[in-house]
Amino acid sequence: MPETLRGRRILLAGGAGGLGRACAELLHAEGAQLWISYRSNAEHSAQAAAFGEVIQADLTSAADRQRLLDAATGLYGLVVLTGDPARVAAPEQMEDVLRRSTEVNLIGPLLLARAAAARLRETAVPGAIVLVSTMQAMALFPNSTAYAAPKAALLHAARILAKECRGPANIRVNVISPGVMQAGMAEASIAAGKYHRFVDEGAIPRFGRAADVARAVRFLLEPDNYITGQALTIDGGLTL
Repeated sequence: MPETLRGRRILLAGGAGGLGRACAELLHAEGAQLWISYRSNAEHSAQAAAFGEVIQADLTSAADRQRLLDAATGLYGLVVLTGDPARVAAPEQMEDVLRRSTEVNLIGPLLLARAAAARLRETAVPGAIVLVSTMQAMALFPNSTAYAAPKAALLHAARILAKECRGPANIRVNVISPGVMQAGMAEASIAAGKYHRFVDEGAIPRFGRAADVARAVRFLLEPDNYITGQALTIDGGLTL
């Protein structure tokens, strides 16, 4: 697929983190023009600046979502990599954590995706949208409700958007569901040994790498891709 993304304008929302930075590096190397958003990590934003224009934005803010789309003129593609691990340390925290998780993991990404789809329709661009869910939306993991439920809802909502955007508009909407990755939110848990049993027991051959996600994002952004409304689980077989 050489040169097919050269000059294409792509917004990586939450693209300054570990998974997003790998996507940015790959897409930048292929000549795509990138806008990369971050919420608060200044160190990550400085590193991402090597690959495109960096913008501070919180996707739970309607004004910030609007600002991102206004900045990314001539948009072809959107990749939404934002997320919150939504960890619940005690039962009494569930309600507050779940509410925040729903804002960060579902509402913000979904509304940005829907607004981007509307822009693509207006400009008659047959673009591509990729949302990031989690393997925890694909299988049952104890104590994952606050994180997994909004991410599962995001997957379902993305498929609805894909159905709304098919046909003459030809806007493709797909979802990637990463597993235990050596980047992003799982990185600290891997370092602490929390997931070593998956490798030791042979459930997976290794932990996932950021490049595994980046290659999948690149595949789904391919202009001639014939895939929409699908969820691709990148977990080494863990959810099996």
